[in-house]
Amino acid sequence: VQLQASGGGLVQAGDSLRPSCTVSGGTASWYAMGWFRQVPGKERDFIGATSWAGVSTAYADSVKARFTISRDNAKNTVYLQMNTLKPEDTGVYYCAADRNYRDSDFRSGLGMDYWGKGTLVTVSS
Repeated sequence: VQLQASGGGLVQAGDSLRPSCTVSGGTASWYAMGWFRQVPGKERDFIGATSWAGVSTAYADSVKARFTISRDNAKNTVYLQMNTLKPEDTGVYYCAADRNYRDSDFRSGLGMDYWGKGTLVTVSS
């Protein structure tokens, strides 16, 4: 199974962006999916996660009410809608997949079955 994140870019504060994560070599609906952000020199932070069919979601407090995770399993794709972006949202965004949907596992980022390469999001002030 391979994950590929795309759709990052350079935007201004207050703008919106919608990166996506495409699953290949497997079936997306088998996996709960999560998004993480990493800034150089810092640990990777949990952003949000969604269960297999998207019924359940969880978000970091810093992005709650601004970011929304959705998925289209028919397209093997998960999206991260990011609104009202702030400079502190800048970083490399990674997606991850896990057969299990455990809030604690996603929030820690430990034990994910698969990780994708990231996509860079830069928010200028």
